[in-house]
Amino acid sequence: MYLTRTLAAALLLATTLPAQAQSTAPLAPAKAIAGVSQEEWSKRWWRWALSFEEGEGPIADPDGSQCARGQSGPVWFLAGTYGTARTIRSCRVPAGKTLFFPLINYVTLQPEDEDESCASLKRRAARLTASPAALVLEVNSKRFNGLAKHRLATQRCFHVFDDDDTLAAANGYYVALGPLKPGRYTLNFGGILTEMSQAVTYTLDVE
Repeated sequence: MYLTRTLAAALLLATTLPAQAQSTAPLAPAKAIAGVSQEEWSKRWWRWALSFEEGEGPIADPDGSQCARGQSGPVWFLAGTYGTARTIRSCRVPAGKTLFFPLINYVTLQPEDEDESCASLKRRAARLTASPAALVLEVNSKRFNGLAKHRLATQRCFHVFDDDDTLAAANGYYVALGPLKPGRYTLNFGGILTEMSQAVTYTLDVE
């Protein structure tokens, strides 16, 4: 059951945990990370997020103990949540990584036994992520604005799972931060769409 928008907004605007490190601004959405576009990283984020068994992995993680699972390379993914209640997590991240995570996002998959076109999948994903009522990003208590420009839509449909040919399209609002220097970072992020919302706080010890 989804919360009302008023209550969800209150969750998003809740006071963050204390922070003890420098702030860092999000990268421009057009800036590549390790030679790869952020649109491509959004596809890789979905492959990572959906690579775990249902009810397991970083998205279902209640406290951050799962945040290192499946991580490799120059980018460190952070997970959103399945529900609307604020989720508070803590984890350690290697220095030099660039964080990549969704304020809020959605993926559409071809239904079983139905050959929905790529164009239709992209339209559905775009419709479900249109006109957010709120987008929030705070890094060590510094609030960032202009987050609607961080919307990324997959230009071509892609396969989420290695073992089947189901097509997918994704759309949403993603942020890249880094590469991170050693220190403690507290991130407060989330968003509110018509049919979904999320609010997440991470305390990251980068070392």
